[in-house]
Amino acid sequence: MLEEALEAPAVVERQLAADADAYRAIGADLRAQPPQSMLTVARGSSDHAAHFLAYLVMARLGRLVTSLPMSLVTLYATRLQCEGLVAMALSQSGRSPDLIAPIEFAATHGARTIAWVNEIDSPLGRAAQWALDLRAGQERSVAATKSYIAQLTAGARLVAAWQDDPTLGAALMRLPQALSLAARADWSALVETLQGAQRMLVIGRGLGLAIAMEAALKLKETCGIHAEAFSGAEVRHGPMALIEPGYPVLIFAPRGPAQAGLLALAQDLRDRGAQVLLAAPPGTPGSPLALQPAPDEDLEPITAIQSFYPAVEALAWARGADPDRPPHLAKVTSTR
Repeated sequence: MLEEALEAPAVVERQLAADADAYRAIGADLRAQPPQSMLTVARGSSDHAAHFLAYLVMARLGRLVTSLPMSLVTLYATRLQCEGLVAMALSQSGRSPDLIAPIEFAATHGARTIAWVNEIDSPLGRAAQWALDLRAGQERSVAATKSYIAQLTAGARLVAAWQDDPTLGAALMRLPQALSLAARADWSALVETLQGAQRMLVIGRGLGLAIAMEAALKLKETCGIHAEAFSGAEVRHGPMALIEPGYPVLIFAPRGPAQAGLLALAQDLRDRGAQVLLAAPPGTPGSPLALQPAPDEDLEPITAIQSFYPAVEALAWARGADPDRPPHLAKVTSTR
């Protein structure tokens, strides 16, 4: 897991050096024929990356994006209305039936389909109109790291191409260097604070919610901590009742419109006795976890999760767990 997490900057550099014509073509197609509706199709970590993509599309382009419950197609045989639809699938293996079936259905019924896969000649890659290679190389660890970061980057590439935005495009080209710095960030405070934790909250908002969801999953699967992710806007709607003295909370507060509210929430949680681990830009008061600045603030969740991965891997070992052999899990999950 650690080796692959540290490979992510090189993976992103490799991805950004390839497939420029394909991204330009998709961007031009989306501008020429704006979608009437959009779906993301993904599971697990890939679904968290899809959440980031969806939020970026909605925030920058104003197009609503829905996450598809795959059982609608595979179990309920729902005949989705596909006219004007763009369906976007994300998968490391490209082999899970509940991803392949909706893309095949959408493509057959007139939708435009895009798939990001780490195995381009996979069933999912073959089913999509446009198949884009994540360029992550073989990922052996059960816990996805470099493929997730590659998916986040690919989603931002699509948005940059769709908007024909040279500023975001240029920022993406500088992302590998920022990731290299983020991978070396000192997040030892996370290991020290969570070594004995059994349950916790992980909080983000806006573009940062996707990495809060991913971090909570990694804390569960590698460390055995019952970590639940929430938007900072939702914590006061029930989860706040869990807070008691010493209760651990990890808050991701990268730059952007959501940051001020997250910093205020962090202070409120401290006032209630919570043990707050705040991940924020350097110099932020009360932040033991420094976030490496990204070339564009919309990309800062990507550098944030890059810093988190080595820390959670170290946390697993500190808790006596083997992050490369999480119980009851396999690399490819085949569900319908």
